[in-house]
Amino acid sequence: MIAEKSLFSAFRKQEDPKELVRKWQRQIRTEIRGVERQMLEVQREQKKAEKLIKEAAKRNDMASARILAKEVVNMRRTVTKLAVNKATFLSLSNQMTEQLAMTRVAGALTNSGEVLKLVNNLMKVPQLQRTMVEMSREMTKAGIISEMMDDAMESAMDSEDLEEETEEQVDKILLEVAGETLSQMAAAPRQQKQASRAAQLECGAVPQQAVGEDEVEDLQARLAAVRS
Repeated sequence: MIAEKSLFSAFRKQEDPKELVRKWQRQIRTEIRGVERQMLEVQREQKKAEKLIKEAAKRNDMASARILAKEVVNMRRTVTKLAVNKATFLSLSNQMTEQLAMTRVAGALTNSGEVLKLVNNLMKVPQLQRTMVEMSREMTKAGIISEMMDDAMESAMDSEDLEEETEEQVDKILLEVAGETLSQMAAAPRQQKQASRAAQLECGAVPQQAVGEDEVEDLQARLAAVRS
């Protein structure tokens, strides 16, 4: 009886390749919607953080502003990675459409190096690994892809270089988000200085060349305020 069941299992009809492709396309669409939701959530949090940066700058709380700016840097990186994931899923969906067309002509799925490459790229994303492992097993069994590449793990960027790049991005975000506020704050003491200096000049108390030196000092102070 067991032998008969095993024989039946060996010769039973395999799953329709067109249905397999449609199943994968549904999974891909689900993942794309999930990625889009994540992007919207991160972008909402980013807007909140940018608003808080402006408020901190108005209070002259540059320590808090820098912490928030660093968070914005991380959020923008996250959105970029999510956009790449979405683009990869869209490319994979296009490959599935091509596979579907091939099954209508040849009646079978064909091995694809491009599909293998796209699946490998998505396997590098921790949140997607479980889904992609299962999908890759099914695709391997169906003959679309061969075994996964050995270099499926993404090489990490040097942490020191990444930290240095982050600090540069923090400065850019501070200028982008709160640059106008910082300029206004820097302009107030400068105007007071200039008014005081003009009064001293009228009285002959300070030599003319000192005005230029003060302008240089003021510029240096403004740059230091952004980086401190």
